[in-house]
Amino acid sequence: MSLGHSLLGLLEQGPSHGYDLKRAYDRHFGNDRSLHYGQVYTTLSRLLRNGLVEEAGVEAGEGPERKRYAITDAGVTDVDQWLHTPEKPEQYLQNTLYSKVVLALLSKRSATEVLDVQRAAHLDTMRQLTRRKLSGDLADQLICDHALFHLEADLRWLELTAARLDELAREMKP
Repeated sequence: MSLGHSLLGLLEQGPSHGYDLKRAYDRHFGNDRSLHYGQVYTTLSRLLRNGLVEEAGVEAGEGPERKRYAITDAGVTDVDQWLHTPEKPEQYLQNTLYSKVVLALLSKRSATEVLDVQRAAHLDTMRQLTRRKLSGDLADQLICDHALFHLEADLRWLELTAARLDELAREMKP
């Protein structure tokens, strides 16, 4: 996800300080990985330099002065273009797991064990996500569903590959 576009989108709600932007970002998007303040201020500096945000005043606080930032018309246009640009669907054609299966076969190791270990890891992650989904709000449920659907697709691939290991091993022989 583009941090700059996310901050711009949050600024469309109204001018804000970097501290408040970080809190809003963490609340909406940072479930597993919150932002560092340095990331926010570095990104705001870049957006300011590129004319996508502007300073909207400075307020004295208990600590250092706090700058408020507001999105510019160019920033609104940039967010709109970003929102309407589709994300490139991942094709996963160069997958590490596939490489492990092939290398296990080439080295006469058990590719079945490689697949079994991965299947167990996927199932464990799916259980964790399902527990999280049950106790989360709607946004968390949707995030978990997205991850679960990808893991389900991976599991289908693991099963298909396990069923075709002998055929793959035969094709790999010189």
